[in-house]
Amino acid sequence: MASHIFRSTFRSSVTPLLRTPAPTHAFGCPTLSLARRFLSQAVRSKIQSAVTATPVVLFMKGTPDAPQCGFSRAAIQVLGLHGVPPEQLQTYNVLEDQELRNGIKEFSDWPTIPQLYVDGEFVGGCDILLSMHQSGELEDLLEKKGVLPPLAEQPTPGST
Repeated sequence: MASHIFRSTFRSSVTPLLRTPAPTHAFGCPTLSLARRFLSQAVRSKIQSAVTATPVVLFMKGTPDAPQCGFSRAAIQVLGLHGVPPEQLQTYNVLEDQELRNGIKEFSDWPTIPQLYVDGEFVGGCDILLSMHQSGELEDLLEKKGVLPPLAEQPTPGST
């Protein structure tokens, strides 16, 4: 009988929360705002320091030499295609640290990994990265932030 009372009390307190639509990003993905309270200030500070210490930061599964998922592999390949210099890139293997794996999702309010930061700003996950690569936005962003030097305009034949 006591468990029945607990279940009905639990349901009555949780049901309104479940019926409330979750806040969403502009992309229509649910945010993790409710979980934000679980990220300690110490972990938040560590992540903030990490994303601002290097111009390009990628939180991924595995390492650049041995990615542990296809999305992380794609993210590394795209950054390689753009010629991001190794000294401008720092990667973090979230599989080595469960606190980082959960914390980065709360920090960025983005539910998936990999996650890319450029010049301390969250860019997005693999899908956003691929879209930006295909549209040319990623190259523009990397040039604008000084990660890549702007391409010198090639002289047209016959001009001096």
